Amino acid sequence: MAWIVVGMFALSSFLIFFAILQLMFLTSKRMDKRMKHFLDLNDKKQLSRKKFNLLVQLQLYKGAVRDKVLTKKKGKRLETMLSLSGVPLKPEEYILFQWISMAICGGLLFLLSGQFLMLIVGVAIGFMLPRWWIGKKRKARMTEFNDGLLDLLTTIISSLRAGFSFTQALKTVVDESEGTVHDEAEIVLREMQYGTSMEDALNEWKERLPSEDLDLMIQAILIQRQIGGNLAVILETIVQTIRDRNRIQRQVTTLTAQGRLSGAVIGLLPFVLSFLLYLIQPSYIGSLFSNKIGIAMVSAGLFSGIIGFMFIRKITTIEV
Repeated sequence: MAWIVVGMFALSSFLIFFAILQLMFLTSKRMDKRMKHFLDLNDKKQLSRKKFNLLVQLQLYKGAVRDKVLTKKKGKRLETMLSLSGVPLKPEEYILFQWISMAICGGLLFLLSGQFLMLIVGVAIGFMLPRWWIGKKRKARMTEFNDGLLDLLTTIISSLRAGFSFTQALKTVVDESEGTVHDEAEIVLREMQYGTSMEDALNEWKERLPSEDLDLMIQAILIQRQIGGNLAVILETIVQTIRDRNRIQRQVTTLTAQGRLSGAVIGLLPFVLSFLLYLIQPSYIGSLFSNKIGIAMVSAGLFSGIIGFMFIRKITTIEV
C-alpha cells in the first residue's frame, strides 16, 4: 500500500514537472514566433533608397536655411514663437513651410486668374498664412492654459494644506493635469530637479508664457518666499481675483462684440469688394490705379479706413 502511494506521488510530481517544462517550452516558442514577426515587420519598414535620399536632401536644405537665412536673433524669435504656440517645428522648418506656402498660394491664384497681380497677392497670402496659423495656435494654447490655471492653483492649494512643499505640490499638478498646464508645469519641475533655483525657474516660466494671471501667481509666490506667510491663503486670494477678472472680461467681451464686428467689416469690406470687382471686370477698377484722381481716392480711402479701424479697435479694447 505504501509503495502504491509513493508511486502515485512520484507520478504526480513527474506530471507536474513535465507540465511546467511544457508550458515554459511553449512560451518560448510563442515568444520566438512573436520576435520573428516583429523582426520581419521592421525589415519591411526599412526606407527605400529613394526615400532615404529625399530625407538626406531635406536635412541639407534645412541646414542651408539655418546657416544662410536665419540670423541668431531671428532664429531665437522664431523659436520663442513656435514654443509659445506648441508647434513641434524648428525655425528652419518654419521658414521652409513658409516658402512652400508662398509658392502654392501664388501659383494657384496665378493659374486661376492669369494675372501677374494675383501672383503677388498669392505670395503675400502665402507669406502671412503660416504666421496667422502659428498666431492662432499660440492664442488657443494661451487660452487653454489660462482656463486650466484655476485648477492648477486649486491643486497647489490642496497640496499645501495637506502638508506638501511647493515642489511636491507642483509634482501633484504634473501627475493630475493634462494638456498645456501639464506640459508647462513639467518643464518647471524638470528645471528645478536639474538644479535651477525655484526663483529662476518661476521667472523663466513667466517669461516663456506672457499670461497676466500666471504673472500674478508667480509674483505672489516669490514675495511669500521673501517675507513669509501662508502661501495657501495667498493663492486662495489670487484664485478669487482671477475669477472676478474673468467674469468682468466675459462681460466686456459681450458688450463690445458689436463694435468689434463693425471694425472688422470696415477694415475688410473695401478690400473684398475691390478683389471681387477686379475678378469680374479688371478694366473697370483698373482706372483707379492708372488715373491720378483714382490713386488719390484709393489713398484717401485707405487712410480713412485705417484711421476708422484704429479708433474702433481703441474704443472696444478695454483693459481689465
